[in-house]
Amino acid sequence: MHRLRTCAARLRPLTANQKAQNFSQQRPVAAQRTFQPIRCYTAPVAAEPFLNGTSSNYVEEMYLSWLENPKSVHKSWDVFFRNANAGAPPGAAYQSPLGMTVASLPQAMVGAQPNVEKLVEDHLAVQSLIRAYQIRGHHVAQLDPLGIMDADLDSSVPSDIITSSDKLDLTVFKDRLSILTVGESDCKSHFRDSSKDWETGFYGLDESDLDKVFRLPTTTFIGGAESALPLKEIIRRLEMAYCQHIGVEFMFINDLDQCQWIREKFEKPGVMQFTLEEKRTLLARMVRSTRFEEFLQRKWSSEKRFGLEGCESLIPALKTIIDKSSANGVENVIMGMPHRGRLNVLANVIRKELEQIFCQFDSKLEAADEGSGDVKYHLGMYHRRINRVTDRNITLSLMANPSHLEAVDPVVQGKTKAEQFYCGDTDGNRVMSILMHGDAAFAGQGVVYETFHLSDLPSYTTHGTVHVVVNNQIGFTTDPRMARSSPYPTDVARVVNAPIFHVNADDPEAVMYVCNVAAEWRATFHKDVVVDLVGYRRMGHNEMDEPMFTQPLMYKQIKKQKGVLLKYAEKLIAEGAVTRQEYEEEIAKYDKICEEAHARSKDEKILHIKHWLDSPWPGFFTLDGQPKSMSSPSTGLTEEELAHIGQVASSVPVEDFTIHGGLSRILKSRGEMIKNRTVDWALGEYMAFGSLLKEGTHVRLSGQDVERGTFSHRHHVLHDQNVDKRTCIPMNHVSPNQAPYTVCNSSLSEYGVLGFELGFAMASPNALVLWEAQFGDFHNTAQCIIDQFICPGQAKWVRQNGIVLLLPHGMEGMGPEHSSARPERFLQMCNDDPDVMPKLSEDFAIQQLMDCNWIVVNCSNPGNYFHVLRRQILQPFRKPLIVFTPKSLLRHPEAKSNFDVMLPGTQFLRLIPEEGTASQNPEGVKRIVFCTGKVYYELTKERKTHGMEDTVAIARVEQLSPFPFDLVKAETEKYPNADLVWCQEEHKNQGYYDYVKPRMRTTIQRSKPVWYAGREPAAAPATGNKKAHLVELKRFLDTAFDLDAFKGQV
Repeated sequence: MHRLRTCAARLRPLTANQKAQNFSQQRPVAAQRTFQPIRCYTAPVAAEPFLNGTSSNYVEEMYLSWLENPKSVHKSWDVFFRNANAGAPPGAAYQSPLGMTVASLPQAMVGAQPNVEKLVEDHLAVQSLIRAYQIRGHHVAQLDPLGIMDADLDSSVPSDIITSSDKLDLTVFKDRLSILTVGESDCKSHFRDSSKDWETGFYGLDESDLDKVFRLPTTTFIGGAESALPLKEIIRRLEMAYCQHIGVEFMFINDLDQCQWIREKFEKPGVMQFTLEEKRTLLARMVRSTRFEEFLQRKWSSEKRFGLEGCESLIPALKTIIDKSSANGVENVIMGMPHRGRLNVLANVIRKELEQIFCQFDSKLEAADEGSGDVKYHLGMYHRRINRVTDRNITLSLMANPSHLEAVDPVVQGKTKAEQFYCGDTDGNRVMSILMHGDAAFAGQGVVYETFHLSDLPSYTTHGTVHVVVNNQIGFTTDPRMARSSPYPTDVARVVNAPIFHVNADDPEAVMYVCNVAAEWRATFHKDVVVDLVGYRRMGHNEMDEPMFTQPLMYKQIKKQKGVLLKYAEKLIAEGAVTRQEYEEEIAKYDKICEEAHARSKDEKILHIKHWLDSPWPGFFTLDGQPKSMSSPSTGLTEEELAHIGQVASSVPVEDFTIHGGLSRILKSRGEMIKNRTVDWALGEYMAFGSLLKEGTHVRLSGQDVERGTFSHRHHVLHDQNVDKRTCIPMNHVSPNQAPYTVCNSSLSEYGVLGFELGFAMASPNALVLWEAQFGDFHNTAQCIIDQFICPGQAKWVRQNGIVLLLPHGMEGMGPEHSSARPERFLQMCNDDPDVMPKLSEDFAIQQLMDCNWIVVNCSNPGNYFHVLRRQILQPFRKPLIVFTPKSLLRHPEAKSNFDVMLPGTQFLRLIPEEGTASQNPEGVKRIVFCTGKVYYELTKERKTHGMEDTVAIARVEQLSPFPFDLVKAETEKYPNADLVWCQEEHKNQGYYDYVKPRMRTTIQRSKPVWYAGREPAAAPATGNKKAHLVELKRFLDTAFDLDAFKGQV
């Protein structure tokens, strides 16, 4: 194409000056013969087949020779180039050389050069004009319903230049061109450098050209069935397509088919035609949207509800997207949105019973469910119903979310991905997501960017999301000029080539059309698309807030602003589409529905949050939402199963697959371990995953570099060393009927990816979904997901979740970062009472798990890690699991487990008691040291060095929360003469000490102190100096084994 354009450009007519210049120049060397591609070339030249491919090389060579010396080429080429240079199309320029001389050329052709040149220049100018509208027309579209400022933060409000189809205000048009051509360097310099050009219009076009007919390029559809139009009609149609109530941003997309698709949708004459039935349906939806908010305002004027007033067209917008998607085969729509307009969406899109919404405003309503519950404008909903437009079943779910704007985005995407995965929807034809955003949050929250970057990754794509921005042109009290640096709040979407459709929210028909196009785009290309509903916020941030403090001009205008429903109703009444009586009857009908629901809502005395569940798990719980049993089966496996999975883990199940030499040694050592009936950390994980897959449980492991593992220990994806991109996942070869295993390296994101995995785990209880941080301390960039969803999710929304967080943790002299996974933060958020000794019973352990908000473990051996992963699926309920995983223990010779601790009948050990010589003579033990994780191996080594195996017992607390009160009690009672020490490698104000100490004291009824051996309090998690690290280590180990260390202390 470049060659074709270059050659075509060279065959354009030359001016006299250009000819003289070319002939006077020496023939350039090959390296210098570089012509810039001309963007606009005439269609006839482009269509010539002989200029395609290698022919153009030959023509170019001949043309260059002819420029230097016309006699150096054959006479036929001489004639051809002369005719082409005179303006003839290449197909007509060739004439037989027999008897042909230049003198015999048609006089009209030779003398036509100046006129042809003007004609070509005018056509190029028209093409540039069309392109300018396509690129920048949205900047002058009438998008702001208030008419205060342009939606792209330009202080000037664009004026409408169309007065009629026959008349064009050229003065206004020239002003408009200055906006349309900004950024087009040629045009800009053209206008700025020559005042004369300002007088003559655009590229030399002036008022006398308005009635001239121009052939339209293939890059526009404004002609419809016509291939040529007068200039004034071209301008009128471009204005109608790009500068009315819709602004289209799409020319940054680097796919020609996609650009052409969008051009056709918006440029074709008559595309925005609606049937009478469609208009009446739209009016009815606007009535419901508007009157719902007005009803709430009448009944509860002093209550916060975050109403939709000023952007009521969101409701028909969403319903249009759902209708169109349902018609295209979508059966399940998962939605996420902020609080503004949420109650309206629940009522009029999801179809939540109105009395269930209205009763939420009753302050006397009692809570029926355990936990905290949440405010009404954070709750979610799940509903399956018939779509009235398509007469097809559709499932709609709106995800519950916190006040943290945009935090729900990746959660929605993860749940959407899971639903697609479980129903085999590999292209996103049956399940889709819709995300709603506020303008300030869409531009301001980084998780929006993180989520967009998941949109096209193989293991994260949901095959296109429709984003709807409720653009109030304000964020709480902050003006858009202070809230973003980009022209539009939607500019973040450009990074993934998502088309952006800006639309004036006070034009419901334009909104409806844009949403139809957005839904079609998603169905056609399976890519993200953004609808920017430019409206306003009639009230303050909430109904109690006074916006006039900070936006006086805007709110003076808003007070004068006629409501969109009234404006649209008047338009339809004027058109004769509805009568005023029909309109008033529609209002009365919906008002009656609201009043009747309000009367019924007074009978509601108890609030059931489970009625607002967004992700039900049919069949997993009993009908009243309780576990089907309160027992957890053994998590052990048979010897044969362990050996079989070990064999898979130590081999390459694909033929002719060349792995790295270093990996061959790793697999060989795995094989040796299996023969010796032992597992290291990687094999323990392999056994857990492989067995669950064999039992039909899907396993999904996600995070940064998880396929190989940050510490090069996992190797779940093998790479052929000779064939690029050829990989093998042995875990998918465990058993013929196994569940699939998904292991995927994520983007370099924590917030977005952890939110995604949380959403994935939400869809079904029958999957083990794990997110691994590259290092444990990286979880803090995902703190919002942890604090707002994982920790309190069940308490707020009665929604269980079994996600697993793997957080590498350990003080190993690597500096302040990459050392601590901040266990103190997770333990601080545990919901058990440190001062109350729970009642011990036979089912104490499982009851503790049932009552807790999450489980926190720090396993010291791979056998226990194997059991806790299997327990996560085999227990009769789901709780988040936080695992502090090791680094040095991955290859520690003592950190291995025997098959014997993984056989049937074995289970996860919440506490591993002392099993050495100290346990054989409990009365002789002077000290019992409690610890968790890696420090155990340092303690045992130090104890051996001091020769204190008989006098110091060491117990490992593997499950920190829920705290194993019963096992700690038994262990302390076993050693009546021992003092109690908690030893940790973390600093005293970090780690586990503040969590463990009061619970241990409660266990022993505060009969003894619990001494501390560990690092001193510090601001940083670890020292950056290797020597200082070792000194600190020696100091606290010495303290742990100095029996006199705490004498005299109280």
